[in-house]
Amino acid sequence: MVGSCAAFAMVMRGVASEIVLIDRNEKLAVAQAQDILHGTPFAAPTRIWAGSYADLADADVVVLSAGVSQEPGESRLHLLERNAKVFGAVIPSVLAHAPRTLLLVTSNPVDVMTDIARRISGLPPERVIGSGTVLDTARFRALLGEHVGVSPKSVHAYVLGEHGDSEVLWWSGANVGNVGVQAMAEQLNRPIDPAARARIEDAVRRAAYRIIDGKGATWFGIGSGLARIVQAIATDEKALLSISTATDICEGISDVTLSLPRIVGASGAGACLVPKLDQEERAALQRSAEILKEAADSVHI
Repeated sequence: MVGSCAAFAMVMRGVASEIVLIDRNEKLAVAQAQDILHGTPFAAPTRIWAGSYADLADADVVVLSAGVSQEPGESRLHLLERNAKVFGAVIPSVLAHAPRTLLLVTSNPVDVMTDIARRISGLPPERVIGSGTVLDTARFRALLGEHVGVSPKSVHAYVLGEHGDSEVLWWSGANVGNVGVQAMAEQLNRPIDPAARARIEDAVRRAAYRIIDGKGATWFGIGSGLARIVQAIATDEKALLSISTATDICEGISDVTLSLPRIVGASGAGACLVPKLDQEERAALQRSAEILKEAADSVHI
């Protein structure tokens, strides 16, 4: 569902000229491709079909959404061993036909899976990107906008670190326009008191668990986020997005894959915005980096 929703969102946004869906269940891939194709008269004239790995030749981006689903109550890190085996089979098949592609990973736990994809593929770190906290950031912005009463597109806020339980909401760097979100909330008589902050934090952190409990998995939000990342790559936009990729050092933790705001364009992940964090946020980001580093190091490729 994540792969097909990402393809649908890409068609709706008009960010790709050709999209091929590949799945072990060929009948499912054909059905999804046909269903999306029938929507192209209402959107962009994208060519979309179901195919095989050979159809990936000359692909600019390959989205990796393969893997087993997260079960109710299961943390993303518990998925690690099962999904690492899936990548061990999929990535060599991808690169056999598209050796110069950019890999966009969305399988969970996405930060560790992005690290695994980099190690399996041997590609430069900037060409192996994880969707990371792009969805968490969208959730944070949407909830802040709802609370303050402005469009989330006017909210500039990021979620850092792990796409998961240890993620860090960068409150001290959150702005509405060019005004700090706390100050703006007070101007609009909608202060962010401790109760409101706790409610927003819980809604961002627990969103996936609540959605999984209700319908089994999340797909619309992350599909839209993937389409946004692909758009930045396809147009060489140089957009600042909270994506996950290998980082030399983060809060004293070296060679760790996690989300920070990065410039995204045709070459993949570019320069990183080093966030100015308060003491509590720095400690939380360090802890998140430690968790991800430990998890990635536990997997031997």
